[in-house]
Amino acid sequence: MSQTTSQTDYSALIEPTRVHSRLYYDPDIFQEELEKIWYRTWVYVGHTSEIPNKNDYVTKSIGPMPILMVRDREGEIRLLLNKCPHRGNQLCAYQKGNRTTFTCPYHSWTFNTNGDLMGYALPEGYEGTDKKGLGLGKVPRIAVYRGFIFGSMAHEGPTIEEHLGGAKASLDQLLDNSPTGELDLTVGFLQHRTKANWKFMVENETDGYHPGFVHSSIFQVAQSGIANLYGSDSTALTRDFGNGHTEFDLRPEWRKLDTPLGWFGTTADRLPAYVKAMNESYGADRARQIMIDGTPHIMIFPNLFIAEIQLFVIQPISVDESIQHVTALQFKGGEDINRRLRQQTMGSVGPAGFLLADDTEMYERNHRGSKIRDPEWLVLTRGLHRERLDENGYRIAHSTDETTQRGIWRHYLKLMTEAQP
Repeated sequence: MSQTTSQTDYSALIEPTRVHSRLYYDPDIFQEELEKIWYRTWVYVGHTSEIPNKNDYVTKSIGPMPILMVRDREGEIRLLLNKCPHRGNQLCAYQKGNRTTFTCPYHSWTFNTNGDLMGYALPEGYEGTDKKGLGLGKVPRIAVYRGFIFGSMAHEGPTIEEHLGGAKASLDQLLDNSPTGELDLTVGFLQHRTKANWKFMVENETDGYHPGFVHSSIFQVAQSGIANLYGSDSTALTRDFGNGHTEFDLRPEWRKLDTPLGWFGTTADRLPAYVKAMNESYGADRARQIMIDGTPHIMIFPNLFIAEIQLFVIQPISVDESIQHVTALQFKGGEDINRRLRQQTMGSVGPAGFLLADDTEMYERNHRGSKIRDPEWLVLTRGLHRERLDENGYRIAHSTDETTQRGIWRHYLKLMTEAQP
């Protein structure tokens, strides 16, 4: 087994309470991240609801690498590299569809939905050629957890259960909010491109220190009490699950409120069909607790972010450019709540939305600022004195503390320095 050696001393750039700005803008570090993180660990790709039928496909990515998420003719999920093995042409340019074959537009090589080469134009020129070794590239490992599809370019490594660890409980919490225990992520994705390094997004998603300032205008206009969740008196928590997964846990605040659907800014009488379906599925007592706790706010490293009402997928394009793909969460069997989930998603992260525009401005300012020479080190000390372990052994702290950022960088350092086969 060969090992990949690094020209960068990451332990000299990442300390327990500070990180060096070079980590965000160095193109060599970005290329190494692709190999050691994006093309090695488990990466979220898509959801089974996006390809419900045989021969359905959706174009997706692992990092900047385009892939095809396919349900083949036997109904099995495949992750195929979107590259013709003949001359490297991008095989499929359509975002989604249903087809039994993929034909390269350059020289008409044709592949089935398993990725196998079926034939090529003017076949007499290939007499004696073995087609078996000329199929599409495949993502070596695929795992599905309750509809969430993950892929890993590494042939060996931790199982998806080992990778998710305690974050599985947050996915379970999300799915409990569906009367059927399932999601339907088919309303479409918005794409937001930003001139910033992908790690600024990962750090920000469970940062409870910024919302009261960055999003103050929308909180004031909407006369929302959400700002209080990020204040000094909040009982909400930040949590480090390990493996880079982090959470902003709002359940302590929702349990104080003790109102079903209070997390969603509404009441049970305004969504009667949803409440009825939840009661029928879980029983009145369990349904009430689920609807009090609401959905999670969790960042699953390196690219899946669930923000109460939305699902984000972070895609790095280059060291200084990233795309956030976002869709509204939709619960199978929850038509009336789904309508409001779509409306609120458009209001917060749509083309004229309020929240994501605020965050994107900060990402781009952060990236520009990272190149300023002094100070070179960025500080992550907030909340060290009140960091503690919860009943499951995970680090937690106040809602505004940087427990999550420190956890992300601990895992990043491990991935970037451990021996690679």
